Amino acid sequence: MYIEDTIAAIATPAGEGGIGIVRMSGDKSLDILKNIFKSISGKELDDYKPRTLIYGHIQEGEKVIDEVLVAYMKGPYSYTREDIVEINCHGGFLSVKKILELVLKKGARLAEPGEFTKRAFLNGRIDLSQAEAVIDVIRAKTDLSYNIAQGQLGGNLSNEIKSLRNRLTQMLAHIEVTLDFSEEEEIDSITYETLYDSAIKLRQDMKKLYDTSETGKIMRDGLKTAIIGKPNVGKSSLLNAILKESRAIVTDIPGTTRDVIEEFVNIKGIPLKIIDTAGIRETEDIVEKIGVERSKEFLQMADLIIFMLDASRELSKEDIQIMEDIKEKKAIVIINKTDLPQKIDEDIIRKYVQDKRIIKISIKERLGLSDLEDQIVDMVYKGDLVQNNDLMITNVRHKNALEKAISSLEDAIVAIKDKMFLDFISVDIKNAWDYLGEVTGDTVSEELIDVIFRDFCIGK
Repeated sequence: MYIEDTIAAIATPAGEGGIGIVRMSGDKSLDILKNIFKSISGKELDDYKPRTLIYGHIQEGEKVIDEVLVAYMKGPYSYTREDIVEINCHGGFLSVKKILELVLKKGARLAEPGEFTKRAFLNGRIDLSQAEAVIDVIRAKTDLSYNIAQGQLGGNLSNEIKSLRNRLTQMLAHIEVTLDFSEEEEIDSITYETLYDSAIKLRQDMKKLYDTSETGKIMRDGLKTAIIGKPNVGKSSLLNAILKESRAIVTDIPGTTRDVIEEFVNIKGIPLKIIDTAGIRETEDIVEKIGVERSKEFLQMADLIIFMLDASRELSKEDIQIMEDIKEKKAIVIINKTDLPQKIDEDIIRKYVQDKRIIKISIKERLGLSDLEDQIVDMVYKGDLVQNNDLMITNVRHKNALEKAISSLEDAIVAIKDKMFLDFISVDIKNAWDYLGEVTGDTVSEELIDVIFRDFCIGK
């Protein structure tokens, strides 16, 4: 890929719509547009100021392809800091396809996934964490996840990382001054004390940011929540109640749900990827058996287990086996059908699930569902994070880089306490500085940059 190329792509989703947009970026954008566009006014494109919507037609020779509005944005005052052209045509598969084919024929190259945003990064308009926030904005499923992504796009995380790196830079500068201008033991002692205090405070702030990563990942990707239990305990009814729609089939016949059903739902700002699974039991039905095996797989994979029991039935060996399986998992135990005479023994349940929260509900009577929602919120935020906190680590790559930076800083702290040579200490501090730079893209390889942008849609 050469950044000198002029790239083009369809920037709107496939299918019918009111408007379709074909976008170009690069030095040849305006020349290509001049070659295929005629304004209704008869004026040339150069007669219009940049950022003006111009009405006319896209034509191949004398043949009109479509009636359009076009806009030209002159770099560096554009998304990519290059010359950009956007052609707004009628929505639909053929109109945008024909216009894209025409601009490619006239000298543009088809853009790779995320290449427009990649150019914005390479041209210095945004850093890497802001570029990654673009895809988070597009994929956000709740107001909170959207606000977090917008904050990162606006530079909240970038500014925090830059502040942490600046503090590391100051520590490195302190070491350099000591090495260059002092050989007195007293000044060396002051340097060690200063470095130690700075490193301890810095580690505390880095750890505080790192501790947001679990909640941040949930905000970005959703809390993978599996509803687990025997047949006919109310799993599908619970899914329907949470979604507030009849998504899953509900009958009195055991084994109705034979495969997993996945849906996204917003619980008080938390995106849940909620999974209704087949009832776990011994069965000779081949199809149901496959569903049971998938249920067991999701029990291991899920971030949160909602284990359901029927209050009107005594505990079975299947119930006890599931309680054994979820001992090490984050789980909420739901006792459903509390509107019926209770036969289940809560003392036995407590013996198996220990400190896990037990909530009594009646889906039929709509009782206890708000308690379940409150408990999910409590488990996500752990009581120590504020819901409107828009500075969170939401990206696994950022989390790993920050984790390595903290580890390097801790190595430096040990070396400072042991009063090792300042040259050795500076290596650990510089490593921490480099790892933080991976978040903003200051210290990443070209190969990693390519991998990151492959997740983007073409045209963004």
